[in-house]
Amino acid sequence: MSVTTAKGFRAAGVAAGLKSTGAPDVALVVNDGPNDAAAAVFTSNRCKANPVLWSERAIADGRLRAVVLNSGGANCYTGSEGFQVTHATAEEVARLSSLSPFDVLVCSTGLIGLNLPKDRMLKGVADATAQLRADGGTEAATAIMTTDTVSKEAAVTSPAGWTVGGMAKGAGMLAPALATMLVVVTTDAEVSPEGLDRALRKATRVTFDRLDSDGCQSTNDTVVLMSSGACGVEPDEAEFTAAVTEVCKSLALQLLGDAEGADHDIAIEVLGAVSEEEAVEVGRSVARSNLFKAAIFGKDPNWGRILASVGTTRAQFDPADLDVALNGTWVCRKSTPAESAEGIDLTDRQVSVTIDLKSGPATATVWTNDLTHAYVHENSAYSS
Repeated sequence: MSVTTAKGFRAAGVAAGLKSTGAPDVALVVNDGPNDAAAAVFTSNRCKANPVLWSERAIADGRLRAVVLNSGGANCYTGSEGFQVTHATAEEVARLSSLSPFDVLVCSTGLIGLNLPKDRMLKGVADATAQLRADGGTEAATAIMTTDTVSKEAAVTSPAGWTVGGMAKGAGMLAPALATMLVVVTTDAEVSPEGLDRALRKATRVTFDRLDSDGCQSTNDTVVLMSSGACGVEPDEAEFTAAVTEVCKSLALQLLGDAEGADHDIAIEVLGAVSEEEAVEVGRSVARSNLFKAAIFGKDPNWGRILASVGTTRAQFDPADLDVALNGTWVCRKSTPAESAEGIDLTDRQVSVTIDLKSGPATATVWTNDLTHAYVHENSAYSS
């Protein structure tokens, strides 16, 4: 169950010395074809890292043969030298695999403002190329980890025989667009670049874009989907989109479950909204409330903090007619106390919040986690 579960892909993960720990830090995923269709989405942060600037150009024609990824440094705000490292990395992958540099997507993750040693990066590319295997997906997933405590992988195989597989990294700075992540998704189905783009955007809209762990948006977010066409089957578009969405959702929830220092995973479901956009806005407002997140960490069912966050949005609702449930207990009906919150047990990691706006047919779920001492400690010492 990995990025190489789909036929036609090889991957590797190696240690190039970018991390002081000596852990694996360079990953390579190669599409052996016969197809080379691809699509990608990137951070909407205006401050973009060098690999994102390169990759936006590389994906413009809807074609890719390889993705090279490194942990140990984001290669962001590293000037022209940093962009040259990105360019040289793509060129080295291309040289070793007889590709064009613009057939290569480049992804980096780690500390901003840290120059990547070019010689180590290129040596890592050479080592990864030499170690490419059809079952190398797990090694690649391990090599892209930063503050992650576990690697993230997923795969789905359809009854028709085609497969969608993927890997992801991310444990902090999880917020739209995409949440902070590097994600590679692969398929051996025959899908055009346009079909991949439609499926990927529909999938990310309801998965990665709904993950809002700490409200901090990254400079390096990249999600790429590649098709090898190796199984020779052209899937139904709706079925293919559903499979891509399933893989993306699995990876997104794995990211949430490994969020830095978190004790609780919180699903915020908003019902009765006029539009999906307003439902997302309400869910995101609650997800970004430090007061609410601190209450969940303290196992305190303080539902008043939920209503306070709902009231900061532009969504349509009657402030005197809102319902709220915590773990299935409707603690608030018609904006007044209802069932007692005293019996709500918040010791389990999974927490559910339901908010009914009673204003329309739309619904949406946003995922977040609690605010803990461990999160503050880890991010206060990240670069030291």
